[in-house]
Amino acid sequence: MAKFILQETFNDAVKENIVEFSMSPDEAREETVKQFEAQGVNLGNIIKDLTFNGETGQPILKEALDRLKGHISTESPLETPVLINNLEILESECNKSVPHRVLAGKLAAHEVLISILEKEISKPDLNTDLLHKALVAAIALTNHQPDIFDAEDLAIAIKILETQKDPILIRDVLQWLAKCCIMHEMNRQSIVGADVIDKLKPLIRLKNAEILRDVCTVFRCLVLDDDIRVEFGHAHEHGKLLANAVLIDLTKLLSEYEDKNVICDILLTIASLIVRHEFCVMVEDAGGLTFALDLLKKYPESLKVCGESLKFLRALAGHDGVKHHIVQQGAAPLIHNVLNIHKKNETLAKVALICVSTLTLRVKENSLAFFETAIPETIVETMKIHANSKIVQRNAAWAIRNMVSRCRDQCESFLSCGAEDLLNAAMTAHPTIQQDLKSALRDLGCKVDLKEEWTGTAKIKIAN
Repeated sequence: MAKFILQETFNDAVKENIVEFSMSPDEAREETVKQFEAQGVNLGNIIKDLTFNGETGQPILKEALDRLKGHISTESPLETPVLINNLEILESECNKSVPHRVLAGKLAAHEVLISILEKEISKPDLNTDLLHKALVAAIALTNHQPDIFDAEDLAIAIKILETQKDPILIRDVLQWLAKCCIMHEMNRQSIVGADVIDKLKPLIRLKNAEILRDVCTVFRCLVLDDDIRVEFGHAHEHGKLLANAVLIDLTKLLSEYEDKNVICDILLTIASLIVRHEFCVMVEDAGGLTFALDLLKKYPESLKVCGESLKFLRALAGHDGVKHHIVQQGAAPLIHNVLNIHKKNETLAKVALICVSTLTLRVKENSLAFFETAIPETIVETMKIHANSKIVQRNAAWAIRNMVSRCRDQCESFLSCGAEDLLNAAMTAHPTIQQDLKSALRDLGCKVDLKEEWTGTAKIKIAN
């Protein structure tokens, strides 16, 4: 049976090597690992890369937190530069890994930071630099550890949003809120329930690109559905609230920025908030469709811009009327051009093919518009290039199926390019998507073996 030790036992052994045998911290750590492994100790639960003080032999994380605790509990607080230095040590250690953050949590880092933040924001003449360092440390501690975020944290975040105008502090709070939303449904519900959306909405009008990008990140995090501990999340409800509050404003902001990174963030955010078909119409009416098509014309060489624009168009196609308008306004040749330029890029190929699939689903006119651009050859070439990509093969099969299902006279366009052989080859290479590939072969009029999954068990003859 494997032997295990506590983190404190490991730390004490390193300290002994430093203090008693005058080893450097790195030498002491390496020697300690060798000693325990030689004894058959399993160190899988130990943080072996802690940074130790070369004089005291203690982990600098523990020393920093002990000093911060003393600052809170005694009547002789640390000087601001010393306090900031210890907060920086805490942040640096937490940024190393999740185990470092867990250890910091066990050493009461969260309680320490909350006490410092509460004390600082209650001052009429608060120290902006100190508050910034405390918030940055809180962000580092919360990263992939959202369970520590509680009502006290939320109250502090709201108070800072309500009282502070410093862009740095506002960005700190936004990043903190975003971190606590990832993989934590209850935090998202608490934030929405505290009417934080009303406090975030004015921030998108500040004409500050960095703040706008951070606000967009929070919006996207609020509509995540990634917490496996919760059976049913509120992503759809949050999406509706946000869409009604900011969708039109975000769409209008697209034309106010030239920075492509900002534009892409806005497009991605709008796409994540279009959770109902009526929101597609709202965005189109606000000029979103025209803007996205102009981007494909203006930046066909930009992978990021094209990728986000295609995702945006796919989201807009959730409304049948808007789906017609997208193609009527010339999307087909633009999408074909982008796919042709970037067909060697797997990520862009996935997005472009699923966009074609969505736009041609059950709409004959849209399919014909894509056929007129001679896109079948490009789709087949893309399949050849990414033969090992299951998602590309699946998305291409969907695009082929949707394009020919109502335009059977166009099947030859794909068959003459070799689509049948590629689809059959993909069935061998990617057996988990055989049904998608078979549906494309079926609608192309090719021979395909369809397996009857279930024939029933009762021996009953149906008379009529």
